Amino acid sequence: MAVDRLKRVNELLRRELGQVFEVLVSPEIKTLVTVTDVRIAPDLREALVFVSVYGDEHAGKAVLTFLAKKRAHIQHDLSRKVILKYTPRLHFKLDQTAAKADRVMSILDTLQVDESKGPDQESEAAADETQA
Repeated sequence: MAVDRLKRVNELLRRELGQVFEVLVSPEIKTLVTVTDVRIAPDLREALVFVSVYGDEHAGKAVLTFLAKKRAHIQHDLSRKVILKYTPRLHFKLDQTAAKADRVMSILDTLQVDESKGPDQESEAAADETQA
């Protein structure tokens, strides 16, 4: 039963943090930031918040720095929306699942292009390269 409660609290925090981000983070950051997951400790005092950032690695680091500066303010807004005995201390971590998925898809796309050529076309292309 405790596991079910933690799952419900994680989902509640994820949803509420998404709304807090719309108000506090989105107006100040010029890139898309999404709360993808929250993992709260069993004692409900610490929470790891995974955020996805649209952009490159530099944009992700900038967003994490901004969130670290605004952590207390975000926690305060969260404490007004979610009533728990303790408001968890938030720790932010960059979720790179989307970036990894994009990389895998681009690799699969290149593999599909290579397969569509067929073995005869590949040998002809290799012969053309050696002649050039």
